[in-house]
Amino acid sequence: MFIDYLAMLLINLVAALSLVAIYLVFGIDKPDQRRWAPGFGLAGLVFFVAGFHLLFNWPLPSSYNIAFGSGAVLFGTVLFGAAVAQAFGWDLVSMAIYATFAGLAAIDLGIRIITLGMTQQPLLAGVGYILAGLTGAFALPAWWLRRQLWLRVLLAVIPTAAAVIFAITGYGAFWEHLSSFAGWAPPTP
Repeated sequence: MFIDYLAMLLINLVAALSLVAIYLVFGIDKPDQRRWAPGFGLAGLVFFVAGFHLLFNWPLPSSYNIAFGSGAVLFGTVLFGAAVAQAFGWDLVSMAIYATFAGLAAIDLGIRIITLGMTQQPLLAGVGYILAGLTGAFALPAWWLRRQLWLRVLLAVIPTAAAVIFAITGYGAFWEHLSSFAGWAPPTP
């Protein structure tokens, strides 16, 4: 039996993407960024810790550990780094640059999830990854053009769409896992 906390990570992803979308519309252009640090920090910490666990321990079958672990660590690093920058009043441009490359990696992972037929719904999971990746890939233009509300609203559609996809998957996974793992018990010595 493998350890499966992916439903929890999916809901963390829904929260993080929703936070990013709300931040794009209501927060990116504000001079005081500190109010956003706790939300970004918590989501980033969850991804960072769980992602490293996936990468170092391989509790899931096959290359799922790479796809989900790498994505979690990269997104967690962006979120946690943004939280630190926000808390200290630092410019977010370096985090936007990092997010661009992390986003490109998520797009690559999404395409590969589709082509390999990974997950029970590879197209849905892959499109979710691609949209989440586009969110990161557009971080630098969003930061540079943060005074343009129309652009921020347009860009906020991308993480919102990804959040909807991952909400459907994540809440469905919680529902399914409670019944499918109901009879499981840890091995006794």
